[in-house]
Amino acid sequence: MNGEQARAAWLDWLARERRASAHTIEAYGADAALFLGFLTHHLGDVPDLAALGALRPADLRAFLAARAAEGDSGATRARRLAAIRGFLRHMTRHHGMAALPLGALRGPRPKAPIPRALTPEAARSVAREAGEIYDPARHENAPMQAARDVALFSLLYGAGLRISEALSLDLRDAPLPGRADALRVRGKGDKERLVPVLPAVRAAIAAYLAERGPGAPEEPLFLGARGKRLDAAVAQRALREFRRLAGLPEHATPHALRHSFATHLLGAGADLRAIQDLLGHASLSTTQRYTAVDAAGLLATWKKAHPRAG
Repeated sequence: MNGEQARAAWLDWLARERRASAHTIEAYGADAALFLGFLTHHLGDVPDLAALGALRPADLRAFLAARAAEGDSGATRARRLAAIRGFLRHMTRHHGMAALPLGALRGPRPKAPIPRALTPEAARSVAREAGEIYDPARHENAPMQAARDVALFSLLYGAGLRISEALSLDLRDAPLPGRADALRVRGKGDKERLVPVLPAVRAAIAAYLAERGPGAPEEPLFLGARGKRLDAAVAQRALREFRRLAGLPEHATPHALRHSFATHLLGAGADLRAIQDLLGHASLSTTQRYTAVDAAGLLATWKKAHPRAG
């Protein structure tokens, strides 16, 4: 059995036994074809089953390096490696090929995606107008839900909180006018941090509490329609409905408000270490991703404004 016959047998097995989708079969087949084409040049001959069984981790690393030189991203190379592992494993289990010592081979680590921030205008629109989706004719207690969403999204954008951090707050934590300037937040790893709260955010929360009504200090700050702690999925759905109503981009999500908080602070000249503390990042390298966002924004502005950018 030569390499191409082995590839065909594997793809047939994926289709019949694993019920893989046509898209998966096409992608994996292309990955295996690239690999076999590389081996033909790398080994000096079209590989057969014996040649495949004699491969070493260095051969796969050479393939990944060649794909990187061709412009494959880390994520693409990781996917190709996963497909090739599956191909070779199938040959070992079903066609008697010698087992390969590939257990220690690690694929490239995909880079963390660059956060996608909203424009300041879009972020302010969410923070001020998100409650417009609630119609008293369709929604029970629409004024409370509208005020709640404005308060919640104002807090996410104005203080850079994670949605889980905001929804874990109780009434005793509510940053109201006249209270301490900073909100104590419990974030990842059960770490606490202090986050300053803008007067506009305090006013939005006060307006929401006026609609919500009084409660015990240990009750949730943000309530759902049934009086329980608001679920993150409900908040995400509300913002999804608002962004369609307002014509905002698809990446307008609750977490994008946190990204926008950091990006807009950085663009205004805030210190990266200070932003790290405000966001509650354990590592500065996580916060440094926002420098790429800001640089991309500066480049886009330059291209729009500079007379010779075209």
